[in-house]
Amino acid sequence: MLPPGVFRSLRSGGLVVFPTDTLYGLGADPGSAAALEALFSLKGREEGKPVPLLLDSAERAWAFAAEVPEAARRLMERFWPGALTIVLPASPRLLPAVAGPGRTVGLRVPDHPVPRALAKALGGAVTGTSANRSGSPARWQEPEAIAREFAGRVEWILWDGPSPAGREGGGPGSTVVSVENDRLCLLREGEIPFRSITDHQPKG
Repeated sequence: MLPPGVFRSLRSGGLVVFPTDTLYGLGADPGSAAALEALFSLKGREEGKPVPLLLDSAERAWAFAAEVPEAARRLMERFWPGALTIVLPASPRLLPAVAGPGRTVGLRVPDHPVPRALAKALGGAVTGTSANRSGSPARWQEPEAIAREFAGRVEWILWDGPSPAGREGGGPGSTVVSVENDRLCLLREGEIPFRSITDHQPKG
């Protein structure tokens, strides 16, 4: 069970470092412009780059995406919860800082209870960008290193062992694919090989 103060911090615009099934994440309320501004400032992230979202359940995808093609549904059924981020057309309700100029959003249900609990507390989603400054490594081995990196600018560090969460050594982040009109495009190969994803799609 997480301390109640974690949820209060997120709801009030604070930032939280948390474990996932791949890399540590930097969490903010995706519905708060102030929280997103703090997130971008901390990471040194370029404006216009979309922010991925971690969901508490697959059903939430329909709330944050403008549409969910059949190909995306099949991937959700097969690989969620897990290390697959699916990029879809963004819902009009998402803030521009989340969707970026292309109005797309990367969605994932992680195979870890902590980010799902944070997402649930925020209405279904929490930001899922990696817990590092842009261009720096994101594979943490001790909580003190995270504290030094962010120098008091995060309110909570939820530690769960070396990154990726609870496992020794490093590992890749999630695999990222975009789905539009039932067509798949690999944006980044990570923990799940792209071959495994395409093999799961019907042969046309």
